[in-house]
Amino acid sequence: MGVQKSKRSKARRNIKRSAWSKMNAVSAMTCPNCHEPKLPHHVCPSCGQYDGRVVGAEKVPATTAAQDEE
Repeated sequence: MGVQKSKRSKARRNIKRSAWSKMNAVSAMTCPNCHEPKLPHHVCPSCGQYDGRVVGAEKVPATTAAQDEE
């Protein structure tokens, strides 16, 4: 089994562990169809299109869905 040459100090350990908190958030882009913000490489949540095709169903807000049933 290998033996470490020197102990990693608590400060260096903590700096390494805190690197995750410094990662950048994923930036949003606009959908070319409806111009709503969406994540890149994901189906648009508002219109359901991906790469110019309808892939998913349109997301209907809960308030309008409840009004349609009445």
